Amino acid sequence: MKELIGAIGKIERQVEEIEKGLIEKIKRKETLEKEETLSSFWDSPNAGKKIKELKDLRDFLSPYLKVLKEKDELKDLLSLGEDPEILDELNKKKDNLLREIEEVKFLYAFSGKHDKDNAIISIHPGAGGTESCDWAAMLFRMYLRWAETKGYKTRILDLLAGDETGISSVVFIIEGRNAYGWLKGEKGIHRLVRISPFDANKRRHTSFASVFVMPEITDPIEVDIKDEDLKIDTFRSSAPGGQHVQKTESAIRITHIPTGIVVSSQNERSQHQNKANALKVLYSRLYEYYEEKRQEDLQKIGGEKKAIGWGSQIRSYVFCPYTMVKDHRTGEETGNIKGVMDGEIDCFLKAELLLGI
Repeated sequence: MKELIGAIGKIERQVEEIEKGLIEKIKRKETLEKEETLSSFWDSPNAGKKIKELKDLRDFLSPYLKVLKEKDELKDLLSLGEDPEILDELNKKKDNLLREIEEVKFLYAFSGKHDKDNAIISIHPGAGGTESCDWAAMLFRMYLRWAETKGYKTRILDLLAGDETGISSVVFIIEGRNAYGWLKGEKGIHRLVRISPFDANKRRHTSFASVFVMPEITDPIEVDIKDEDLKIDTFRSSAPGGQHVQKTESAIRITHIPTGIVVSSQNERSQHQNKANALKVLYSRLYEYYEEKRQEDLQKIGGEKKAIGWGSQIRSYVFCPYTMVKDHRTGEETGNIKGVMDGEIDCFLKAELLLGI
């Protein structure tokens, strides 16, 4: 019983620590809830905006409120006495709550301005032709599988196939709460070591690919884009042959003349949809550009762009002569390379996120 009381005391302290980091949001939620009960609230021109803010706050605070409620229920159960069945139930609830609290603490590690947003990811192979194009395709699949396990949606904005296999480049969106927060640390060079399936002599090859991650910026007010600053070109999709080849020039390329930023989209059949997708990427790219200018920082959101090659990789994936995936920033590693390539990368994402806590 004494051990159980000590564990509940630990739970109370951990919940209080979580609350300290959320106090401003808790107060704001309580203020809005009080305002919502007033008849004058609904006559305010800002009512719609405040309702949305309150909904967002409730969603954000719901994990904390859940553990707070379960903590109180645990204390109430403790007051019922030392019946063996009650003690057994208490121990089970205590263990479950301790695990849940750790998950909630990690959840609130997503404190960046855009951590809650969707993530736009681009992958480009390094030098190496077929090998690197195949490696880029493997990384693309890895992120798609990871997104699937999280219940996130994915959408391809632009994809260019490699000359022989794999991909020459891909831009895609992962849609879901905290997608960018999860993946922002993935930006950088990813290195592969394996026996090449394309080498008749079965020699070991090293390939590189770059991953670039940025938030999807959905508020166009943050970026000043003038029609006269845009050069819009149309072209035919370069998708593989067959019945799906585009017969019309539905693909779109947009150049932002003042900055020289170029984006494109060709995966939709509709020129209108391709243009909308390309503009969405452009908004994100320009937001990023202007943020960096304000901060006098010439690096991209993902940090300095480095050559796609030796000495700049953030993570190595080794298939031969042994199996290991190692992140060079956190030291996190695993021998389960098949699992990693199937999207089991949470250990790396968490280690990178926890560096900043």
